[in-house]
Amino acid sequence: MIPGIIVSWIVTTISFLIISRLPIGVEIDSIGKAIISAAVFGILNALLRPILGFFTFPLIILTLGLFLFVLNAIIFGLAAWLVPGFRLRWGIWSALIGSIALSVINSIIFRVLAAA
Repeated sequence: MIPGIIVSWIVTTISFLIISRLPIGVEIDSIGKAIISAAVFGILNALLRPILGFFTFPLIILTLGLFLFVLNAIIFGLAAWLVPGFRLRWGIWSALIGSIALSVINSIIFRVLAAA
């Protein structure tokens, strides 16, 4: 269990570093800040996502799951707000695009690792 969490943390850190280089308004100052951001994002995702998902379940059903993108953006933005050196240049739009990019990049990296 612990090795899986560490691999997930490393992959998310790498994803954050990649995202900070894309022109989508997500800025991370250093590798250290990316490591901290990945940890905070993972903790928030583990603690808040089930609670937010429970309370917004009707919206998720009404929007056929599209509201999950908004939940991801909220958690992404909250992580940026908590970690100094992790900024969103365009607010919620950067959070929304950044959370989608994080999902895509994480999926690609995990798929490459599974194939190796």
